[in-house]
Amino acid sequence: MVTKKSTEVDILTVETTRVPFYLVGETPIILHRLSQKAQNELLIPRGKKNAAEKAASLKHHPYEEFRSSAYTSDDEKSPTLIRQVATSFKGALRSAALDIPGATKTQVGRLTYVNGEYVNIFGIPKLLMSVVRNSDMNRTPDIRTRVIIPRWACTFEVTFIMPLLTEKAVANLLSAAGLMQGIGDFRPGKGAGTYGQFRLTNPDDKEYQEIVKTGGRAVQVAAMAKAEPYDGESADMLSWFAEEVKARGLKVVAK
Repeated sequence: MVTKKSTEVDILTVETTRVPFYLVGETPIILHRLSQKAQNELLIPRGKKNAAEKAASLKHHPYEEFRSSAYTSDDEKSPTLIRQVATSFKGALRSAALDIPGATKTQVGRLTYVNGEYVNIFGIPKLLMSVVRNSDMNRTPDIRTRVIIPRWACTFEVTFIMPLLTEKAVANLLSAAGLMQGIGDFRPGKGAGTYGQFRLTNPDDKEYQEIVKTGGRAVQVAAMAKAEPYDGESADMLSWFAEEVKARGLKVVAK
């Protein structure tokens, strides 16, 4: 009679740890959420306009597009008006694993969590107008208006699984993400851009403290209302827009 040898299964004990990370932007961050108008069009398409309707309406409204291009908080007790979805930071963390030996993108995705739904972004927003290429076959050029924050900072907590990951490993991945991936539009992770890069720091960092002190909710509310152009190109296009609107006799609320 043959008896089977019993085999003991040893399961590794896993624990979760939450660690705060503090970030300072190295390059400006460009924010672009899908506007409510665009969401409504996806829900119920309005149909094509005829020539008369096109002449009497605007293809773009820079001020509306600017103010709707960032995620914002209605909570007046929130430290900032502007925020970014937390999954964008986890996405940068995961993507950094593609170029760093020791872990895979799927592993990092399973083992790390950026806590909360949104991350508060400190800094003073400005209006950016730039030429972009649409995703159609002809790559048709268009003008896009978005929020850009030249100097920005944020903090969030990352929950990760131990001992499969360590605080040092997560910090190394996040540092790599800040350099190679970035956050927002035209970031390095998409190939051509250099926007949205960041560095890890600590709460005592002078630049971090300055941005948090001078770029909180009240300042952001005022800056979004003012809609100050980020650069000369944005200022020129905005000026031409105002002149053209006046020449056509259209009513546009700028402030």
